[in-house]
Amino acid sequence: MSWFESLILGLVQGLTEFLPVSSSAHLRLTAAFSGWNDPGAAFTAITQIGTEAAVLIYFRKDIGRIISAWGRSLASKEMRANHDAQMGWLVIVGSIPIGVLGVTLKDQIEGPFRDLRITATMLIVVGVIIGVADRLAARDEHGGRHRAPKQRKTLENLGTRDGLIFGLCQACALIPGVSRSGATISGGLFMGYKREAAARYSFLLAIPAVLASGLFELKDAMESDHVSWGPTIFATVIAFGSGYAVIAWFMKYISSKSFMPFVWYRVILGVVVIVLVSMGALSPHAGESGG
Repeated sequence: MSWFESLILGLVQGLTEFLPVSSSAHLRLTAAFSGWNDPGAAFTAITQIGTEAAVLIYFRKDIGRIISAWGRSLASKEMRANHDAQMGWLVIVGSIPIGVLGVTLKDQIEGPFRDLRITATMLIVVGVIIGVADRLAARDEHGGRHRAPKQRKTLENLGTRDGLIFGLCQACALIPGVSRSGATISGGLFMGYKREAAARYSFLLAIPAVLASGLFELKDAMESDHVSWGPTIFATVIAFGSGYAVIAWFMKYISSKSFMPFVWYRVILGVVVIVLVSMGALSPHAGESGG
């Protein structure tokens, strides 16, 4: 991997990780459209450490408060009723599905799931799901001619059942094209949560899963001689900087804006990829490196 490739791929990772458009799909498609080798699941996981570092810094006050309360709840029964302590447990519970499936389906994630036809299909299908969830949320928020606005849930209402459902939605993002934030936020909207609440929990829920995945791939990569360490580290730093900027923008955006621009973008991109593959202009395995 060249330094220029790492710059572009790092930017793509940072700019798309927190948007409901699938960063893994965009890394895959950027490489395919540019005629580069597929950066691979290991590159994606390692550069995600950079974007998760951005989450840690942006939500540092929330994270510090949650960890402190959770730690104290281990020894104090009274603290177990504290919302922040419960959030700590809910993040752990919500991380179980992706942890189990990530290990179980590791070979599929690094192989068959990276087929561009699967990626394009997921872009379209999940895009439609996000669109439906967004319309339901808008209907509740604004009401209608014969319907009063409906109060949506906040993170204060989050329980074990909903936390596990959030986790199952996040696990779907193991397939390129789904989008971690897209799946978890739309799942939250279907369960009746506010956009900001669903997004905040989505970002917090991603921390243990992404860091564990990145460190796991980092361990394997250190035992391999096929990793371009300089460009990969450079891409991770770029992903951190661009990712932080996107989080700040996105949290403001969702407070008053619709997800529909992302929905249309996903659907159009998915259709374009399917057409190009069908015409033979793009191989479904374009850019994949041998071995």
